[in-house]
Amino acid sequence: MSLEEARARFPVLDHLAYLNAGTFGPLARETADAMAAEGRRDLELGRLGKEWFERVLALREEARTELGALVGVGPERVALTSSTTDGCNIVLAGLGLTPEDEIVTTTDEHFGLLGPLHASGARIVVTAPDPDAILAAVTPRTRLLALSHVLWTTGAVLPVEELKARSGVPVLVDGAQSAGAMAVDASSADFYTLSGQKWLCGPDSTGALVVGEPERLRVAAPSYFGQAAYEPTGDFESRSGAARFEPGWHSAGSLAGLLAALRVPPDWRWERARRAAATCRERLATRVDVVTPAGQAGLVSFRVDGETPVEATARLAAAGIVVRDIPHTDLVRASCGWWTSDEDIERLVEAV
Repeated sequence: MSLEEARARFPVLDHLAYLNAGTFGPLARETADAMAAEGRRDLELGRLGKEWFERVLALREEARTELGALVGVGPERVALTSSTTDGCNIVLAGLGLTPEDEIVTTTDEHFGLLGPLHASGARIVVTAPDPDAILAAVTPRTRLLALSHVLWTTGAVLPVEELKARSGVPVLVDGAQSAGAMAVDASSADFYTLSGQKWLCGPDSTGALVVGEPERLRVAAPSYFGQAAYEPTGDFESRSGAARFEPGWHSAGSLAGLLAALRVPPDWRWERARRAAATCRERLATRVDVVTPAGQAGLVSFRVDGETPVEATARLAAAGIVVRDIPHTDLVRASCGWWTSDEDIERLVEAV
C-alpha cells in the first residue's frame, strides 16, 4: 500500500492538513462503516437476546487481543476502558494509597493523570520532566512513578522503562500520546494506559489499561463486567486477568469501529510516522521556535511570534490546517501520524 492509497482511507485528508491526532485522530472509512453497520443492526434487529449479547462479548475479547498485540502483551493483561483517565483511576484507587505514600510525577502531565493522582490520597511530588530530576525525587516513601511516555506539552519522550529499572519503583504510564504514534512494548510495564480515539484513530470513548500483574491490584470499583460470579449479599468473584477492572459497557459499534481502526495501518506506519514528525520538526525550526527535542514521537510543539497560541491556531484552522494550542503555555502543537504527507507539513510551515 502506498502512502497515497493509505491516505485515501481518511476522507478528511482530502481537504484539511489534519495535524491533531494528539486530540482526536482522523476516522478511516472502514472505521465509520463498521460503526454504522452495527448501528443499523441494532436499529433493525434490536439490542436483545443471547446471540446479540454473546456477539458483543466476543467483540470485547477481540478488542483485548488486538490492543494487547499492539503493545506486546496478551489479552489477559488488558482491560477495556473509556479513556486514559479511566485507566489511571483504576490503578490509583486499587493501590490503596495513604498520605504516608508518595507519588512522583512531572510538571508536564495532563489532567487525565493529574486529577486521579490528586484524588489518590497520596502525597504528590512534582518535579521537572527530566530523568535525573525524577530519580532525585524518589524517596523510601515513593510507591509509584506516574509519567507520560510522551509529554502532551512538548512531545518529549520519557525513558519510562529505564526510570523503572533505575528507581526500583512501579510506574503508571500515561500512553495517550505514545500508543499508535510510535512502536510501544508494554510487556514489562506495571501499568500502561492507551487511548483509542487519538493515534489509534478509533471511536470516541475507547481505550485500555495494561496491568502487569492483575491479581496484585485491588478491584476498587467493581462493575458487572468485571465479575465472574456474585451473591445476593454483594460478595463477588473477580474475572481472571485484567478484565476484572473493566468499568462498564462498550457498544457493538464502538468495539467494531475500534477493531476496524486497528486493522487500517500499513506495516510501514512506524517508520513513516517517525520520518513525518522529524521532517515537521526540522522544517518548522526554519520558521519558528520549536521546543520539541529530536527523537520525539508524533508531537511537535512550537511558539509563533506576535500571536497567542489561540490566535495562531484559529488562523491556521481558517487556512485548512488543524493544530491545537496547549492551555497554560505559549505553545502550539502539531501531530504527525503515519498518514501525514510532506504536503501537509509544507502547508503548515508556509502558514506559520
